Formats: sequence, structure tokens, C-alpha cells
Amino acid sequence: MIDPSLPLQTAIFSALTSSGALPVVVGGRVYDEPPQNAATPYVSLGDCQVLPDKAACIDGSECFPIVDVWSTYKGYAEAKTIAAAILAKLDDKPENLSVAGFDVVVFEVNTYQPLRDPDGVSRRVRL
Repeated sequence: MIDPSLPLQTAIFSALTSSGALPVVVGGRVYDEPPQNAATPYVSLGDCQVLPDKAACIDGSECFPIVDVWSTYKGYAEAKTIAAAILAKLDDKPENLSVAGFDVVVFEVNTYQPLRDPDGVSRRVRL
């Protein structure tokens, strides 16, 4: 199995930082590793589980990347608005992802989880 997680992360980053992909409030703040005291809102690209998907004629993989939206806006409105933009850009749209060395056959968001951060201020939507 060849690990597609880094080229997939690169493709997700490119898709989310393309013109008009996210609301202007994000200001291009899409991170692999958010800087210390990063201004909110921002999007972080998290862990990615990769499972082999082999058959007689293919050597494929299933990937489960995590994308988190972070906001300190009171309530969930800002985080959910940003998450909706990510869904609009990526969910069921494999054509929006150019993954070097791989063909994206299906790209579906299978988790949508709004969360209150233990800090009592931040809101997160995990996709």
C-alpha cells in the first residue's frame, strides 16, 4: 500500500484555500499545525486514518482525514457557517480534489460533529 494521506492533505489544503472556498472571516487561515495563539476562526487539518482497499485489479485505499473548524464567536453560528462552506466545496465533489499520484473516486464527508471546547469559549466543528 502506498500512503496517500500527505497528497490528500495537500489537495484538501489547496481546495480550501482557493478563491471563494471559505467565508472571508477565515482569511486564508487553514493550517496543518496552527500557530500558537492563532487568530480565530481558522481551519485545521488533522489526523488521517488510511485503510488498504485491495482487490484483484486495484491497489486502493480508503482515507479518513479530519478537518476541524475553530471559532471563539459566541455560539455555533460562525463555526457552522464555515463548516457549511467546507461541505459545499468537498462533499460528494471528488472533482475538486487533485491528489498527486492518485485518482479520487469518491469523497464523502461522513462525520459532522459540533463540539464545545473545554476552554468554555471555543466552538469546533469536526468533519
